[in-house]
Amino acid sequence: MTSFVPPKRILMGPGPSNVHPRVLEAMARPTIGHLDPKFIELMDEIKELLKYEFQTKNEVTFAVSGPGSVGMETCLVNLVEPDSKVLVCINGVFGGRMKSIVERCGAEAVVVNMTGEERLILNFLKIH
Repeated sequence: MTSFVPPKRILMGPGPSNVHPRVLEAMARPTIGHLDPKFIELMDEIKELLKYEFQTKNEVTFAVSGPGSVGMETCLVNLVEPDSKVLVCINGVFGGRMKSIVERCGAEAVVVNMTGEERLILNFLKIH
C-alpha cells in the first residue's frame, strides 16, 4: 500500500483551512509533554499575552485548544444556568449545536429558526 498524498488545493470553506508552511514546519518538530518545563513556560507566556490582549488581570485566563464549537461550548457552560431561558437562533449546524449545549446545561432553548434572507430584528424579538 502506498502513502496517501493529498493534492494541493486552496480550501475556501469554514474549515479545515490551508495551513501556512511555517506551521507545517513547526508541526514536523519533536513534541514535548504537557508537563515539560518548556511547555509550561510557553503556556505561561501565551497566558500573559491573552491577559494583555483582553485587558484582564484574571489569573484563570487560559487558551482553549479546539475548533470554534469548543469556544462556543466553553462560553455557554460558564454562562448558562440551569432552569434559565436562552435564545438560540438556528440557521445551520452551529445553531443546532448551540441548542444542544444549552439543553445539556439544564436550560430551556428558546429557538428561532432563521432561513435565507430573514433578519433578526428587535421587533421580531419583542413579539416572541
